[in-house]
Amino acid sequence: MIYLPDIIVILAYFALIMGIGLSQRSKSGSVEGFTLGDRQIAWWAVLASILAAEISAATFLGAPEAGYTRRNWSYAQFAIGTVIARIIVSFLFIPIFYHHNVISLYEFLGTRFGNATRLFASGTFLITRVLAMGTRLYVAAIVLVIGFAAVTGKPVDPNTKFWLFAMAVVVITLLTTIYTSVGGIRAVIWTDFIQVGVLVASLAFTIPYLASKIPGGWETVANTIRSPVFFDFAKPEGSPGFWEWIKHVLTSEYTIWAAIIGSTFVTTATHGIDQDTVQRMLTAKNRKQSAFATILSGIVDLPIVSAFILIGVMLFAFYQAHPTADLPKESREIFPYFILHEMPVGLRGLVVAGIISTAMGSLSTALNALGTSFARDFLLPRMGEDVSEAKKVGVLRWSTALFAFFIVVIGVWTAYYMAHNPKVEILPLVLGILGFTFGSLLGVFLVAVLTKTRGSDSGNVIAMICGIVAVLLLSNPMGIQDKLGFNFVLSFPWRVTLGTLVTVAVSVCFRTPERK
Repeated sequence: MIYLPDIIVILAYFALIMGIGLSQRSKSGSVEGFTLGDRQIAWWAVLASILAAEISAATFLGAPEAGYTRRNWSYAQFAIGTVIARIIVSFLFIPIFYHHNVISLYEFLGTRFGNATRLFASGTFLITRVLAMGTRLYVAAIVLVIGFAAVTGKPVDPNTKFWLFAMAVVVITLLTTIYTSVGGIRAVIWTDFIQVGVLVASLAFTIPYLASKIPGGWETVANTIRSPVFFDFAKPEGSPGFWEWIKHVLTSEYTIWAAIIGSTFVTTATHGIDQDTVQRMLTAKNRKQSAFATILSGIVDLPIVSAFILIGVMLFAFYQAHPTADLPKESREIFPYFILHEMPVGLRGLVVAGIISTAMGSLSTALNALGTSFARDFLLPRMGEDVSEAKKVGVLRWSTALFAFFIVVIGVWTAYYMAHNPKVEILPLVLGILGFTFGSLLGVFLVAVLTKTRGSDSGNVIAMICGIVAVLLLSNPMGIQDKLGFNFVLSFPWRVTLGTLVTVAVSVCFRTPERK
């Protein structure tokens, strides 16, 4: 059986991750230990964990897809905004979260405004993160579909593809939930550290191996690259006028303007007010180490994402030189197809493990953050002060398992949708979901941090709803604009920006009560 060594490598990876995760149970017996690792995690482990959360399976397959279809690095422009945003987060949000000693970020909103703002913000995060994680999770299952086709020698029909996707989603979620609910945030961070190592090893092997298989090597790859290589100013052809240019910028995805402005807002949201990412930042020993790990993760992120895009460009050059009738029509399946049909035995298993590791890394963090926010904001405050520490940790563990179930439901639905809609791209789908609501979250946090007398408990809820409605209206999901009779579809990098500006504009109209 030619795939046996690969299966052994993958099973060994699963055994290592489960062993590390379960070994952290003894250090996760308190609320502080389960959620923040007692704030004793080294900065380099925090750095690895942040990278593991960012580089999901969607990046592992979505970035090569962007490189394969566009044959340039236009997607990598977003790194400009991600670095700017990390600096903002490190100096604006992290010191405040450490000062208030929060576990759930939304506790700070409760202190600043009141319980309505806290619960609405936390609920918004919970719903958004479940939807985003569910859509992201199915991506790792793509390699299973390609492997099934390779073993059977037949194309995979949409229904079979859906069942394979669904099976992979359930298995990955179940295994990740076990070690996350048992070991808490320490299990998340230390398994993330291993997963990043597997990821880097996969990249280190794939790029030179691909180059050795392309006739003409790097020269052929260079001739494959299309303009604009990196910066896209999104200027329409001819001279359509200033407003038409603005419209073109706001409706285009990978442009320099989206990279500097849109990406800054997106990353400030995902790294400043998203429990998923910020919770691991708060495990560092102090705010300086947390800020250092956060900023450095942005610097390290650029070469990693660029390497994934390069793989996509190289795959195009490879299949131009080695055409095959069996090449998948769906661009997101090209990289998995190459892995299973061209890579040598054993190393093929390593790269597949790399794909699975990115899925498990981002999932474990999401589960821990979802369980923490739900328990801390909704359940534990109702239980009173005399509840034992062991019972509180039990609530955290069961909350984690509950959201694993919700994520499986969304993941299975996404698998069905993607199996029957093969032309949908991965990155806009995954990144776009966060854009619908995270702008409203960022807006209310900015009002809380940057002002002392603006924003009220009820006013913030109104402001956040206005921000979400504005994004939904201009993003046109489910044909909203078609029914209203106008056409201006905002591209996904701009959704958070719009939601933030609308939320801030409405929130500052309300004055903070004197008692706050």
